[in-house]
Amino acid sequence: MKLLYNKKLTLGLLVIFMLIYPFLVGKSNYFMTLFVITCIYIITSMSLNLLIGYGGQISVGHAGFLSIGGYSVAILSTKLGLPFLLVLPLAGVITGLIGLLIGLPAVRLKGHFLAVATLGFGLSIPQIALNWGSLTGGYSGIAVVKPSLFSSNFQMFYVVVAITILITWLMYNIVKSRLGRAFIAIRDSEVASQSIGINISFYKTVMFVISAFFTGIAGGIYGYWVGFISPNDFTMVTSFLVLAMIVVGGLASIPGAVVGAVLFSVLPHFTDSYIGITNIVIGLAVVVIILFKPEGIVSIFDNFKRNKPTDTDTEVDQRGEKSNVNV
Repeated sequence: MKLLYNKKLTLGLLVIFMLIYPFLVGKSNYFMTLFVITCIYIITSMSLNLLIGYGGQISVGHAGFLSIGGYSVAILSTKLGLPFLLVLPLAGVITGLIGLLIGLPAVRLKGHFLAVATLGFGLSIPQIALNWGSLTGGYSGIAVVKPSLFSSNFQMFYVVVAITILITWLMYNIVKSRLGRAFIAIRDSEVASQSIGINISFYKTVMFVISAFFTGIAGGIYGYWVGFISPNDFTMVTSFLVLAMIVVGGLASIPGAVVGAVLFSVLPHFTDSYIGITNIVIGLAVVVIILFKPEGIVSIFDNFKRNKPTDTDTEVDQRGEKSNVNV
């Protein structure tokens, strides 16, 4: 358990694990796909956690942003022939602009009104993709060709790992920056935030744009890896799944978002042979966490950290003077 206290060592081991993972699983396409899907959900859950956990803005339509990112990659690469290094950032920019359009009216909404508005957004995107056949291919979807630079899954795997690490680092710096502190202040009290000069509408809009941008990147990665995007790939079930990830992992916590994404991405690997079990397990996990650990699974590690003996205690204990301290 002492290993968990050393953040640099833990992060270093995680990075090494990600780098050697393909060799551990014999370069199996199935297990590399499982890992990449986990990375996609890690990016998406961190983006949603920025909005809900740090900003206090309820959103249940993030699957819509994933779809937009996927379709952006498919259309830009297949129909316009643009290169990978341009297409993936553009997918984030296009999704961020849609997030801006959603964020501008959404800043006037709160609580369940905002949830209903984002729910409508999440429901409408698959319907638009379905009915705009000339652009999206309708029911048939669009095939996405893998970039020539990373034509094999093995090469593409390391691109996904690098992007995931980069976005995690960016997200960590955002929440620790002045911007992140403004988000938290708005979540805690809009009245108090406004009284100290925080522009509520501006920061709420920025929150939506950043969250949509990174989710669009995740959708783009999905399009490139799977090689296909259709209206059925990201539905409302996906939105609720990502919401469950951050609730179970831990709200307002980047490690919490990562833990939740890993748990629920890997879960189907063990439960898919039993019909309906996956959804039952996810539902039970959400209920149990809300009842007994509302701060999420990551709070268990925080408790260990709080109970860790301090350096002073250790020194006193080592000198055999602890009993005298309590006297």
